[in-house]
Amino acid sequence: MALKTDKELKLYYSIREVAEMFDVNESLLRYWEKEFPMIAPKKAGGNIRQYTKEDIENIRLVYHLVKEKGMTLAGAKQRLKQNKEGVRDTAEIIDRLRRIREDLLSMRKELDYLT
Repeated sequence: MALKTDKELKLYYSIREVAEMFDVNESLLRYWEKEFPMIAPKKAGGNIRQYTKEDIENIRLVYHLVKEKGMTLAGAKQRLKQNKEGVRDTAEIIDRLRRIREDLLSMRKELDYLT
């Protein structure tokens, strides 16, 4: 899952924006927030969640373990507790490989068009 980074300069993101980044429901993000204390968006007036880049990075790690690797929430919690840095490194490598694959497929399409 490649994170969309078209709004790099923003300090805070709404729950809707974060849900769209990961193609998940807002209710899932609220649930993960309860299950994983490391996901702690700031709450503005009216209980409106404001996610920081750090929150988004932590969501990306949970997403990687639960949605991409198929782990249970308990398994994901345990893995993050044991080796958060290792999980982060693996998720970053997978993201990079996906971007490279997309670039290669794009180049292939261009070459096919030219021939």
